[in-house]
Amino acid sequence: MATKKTKKMLAVESMFDQPLEKMLPGMVTDMGLTATADHLGVSKATLGYWLLKLGISVQRIALAPGDTIKVTRVK
Repeated sequence: MATKKTKKMLAVESMFDQPLEKMLPGMVTDMGLTATADHLGVSKATLGYWLLKLGISVQRIALAPGDTIKVTRVK
């Protein structure tokens, strides 16, 4: 089901020339929420709303020294 995007969402997609659904997960993983929001020129609250609206889950995981984690995508 397609999500209706706000004018600001469309403007950010246009600026970065890719859909938010593809762009945000990697950015949040690499940069964190605050830096991603700053990079996109939006507030953390707006970024949180976008993630919720687009169905993007952000989870925090604690790893002990020597632990690793593997993320797989189901297509």
